[in-house]
Amino acid sequence: MKFENYHPGINFIFFLFSMIFIFYFNHPVYVVIAFLSYFAYSIKLNGKREIIFNIILVLFIVIYCLWYSYYNHFGITNIRKNFIGNNITVEALFYGLVRGMQAAAFIMNFACMLAVFSTDKVIYLAGRLFPKLSLFISIFLRSFSRIKERNADVNISRKGIGMGKGQSKVIGEIRNRLRILSIIITWTLEDYIESSLSMKCRGYTLKHRTSFSIYRFDNRDRSLVIMFFIGITLTFMAAALNQTNILYDPEIIMYRPKGWSYIFYVSYACFCLLPMGIEIVNSIKYKKRHGEEKAYGELL
Repeated sequence: MKFENYHPGINFIFFLFSMIFIFYFNHPVYVVIAFLSYFAYSIKLNGKREIIFNIILVLFIVIYCLWYSYYNHFGITNIRKNFIGNNITVEALFYGLVRGMQAAAFIMNFACMLAVFSTDKVIYLAGRLFPKLSLFISIFLRSFSRIKERNADVNISRKGIGMGKGQSKVIGEIRNRLRILSIIITWTLEDYIESSLSMKCRGYTLKHRTSFSIYRFDNRDRSLVIMFFIGITLTFMAAALNQTNILYDPEIIMYRPKGWSYIFYVSYACFCLLPMGIEIVNSIKYKKRHGEEKAYGELL
């Protein structure tokens, strides 16, 4: 059972609050927790190819940190001077590192959201609030695949008469591509007109229209919502007690960690890692059960 198989409302709650926390928290502990959590979760969802992208983000963090400290000169702890005589400070260097990690964590979290949210979930969530909007979204998203297919069909047809892509010189190539684009635009507009007439015949303009969905909220979803809101509540308590933000200008000023600070750290880490933890635990259970069934089948 993966996190993406839970109710779309739960997926939306997690990604909404996780992005809010990434955006507003600048405490190094919270930033590092978010960065490491979504680094691991993005690799879990998207596979090994995501490792290369995350490494590129790490390089982006280093470059941004150096650039920020080079052109921003607040702070009282000087490291050295740049070529025009301005000071490079520890505070600016540290703040640039934190901001770079925030941006990288936000991008990785967004990549996780794209992997979890399907088109059906987007249409479902939009349809609960705006049923008409969900229908527009479904038609709009479907048009992308149709445009791609029609582009291939038109190009194959025009290649038969020697006017396809790559069959002429520069000016002729531009003319051929513009004609293909004109055909696709005309075809797409006609499709939208036909879809609008079909929508009208099926009662699109009637009041109290609802959207069809196959999702239901069960006890499994309720238990996960409770766990999420416990983590969210503890994190908001940390924000209310000034545990999630620190000052970098003119010097680094932060509250000393106390007993409850570590509770907040753990609760925030659990909130960020809960989706990946669910997938890991359920994967272990599945493999164990599959192994038991396989052993039982061999005995028979």
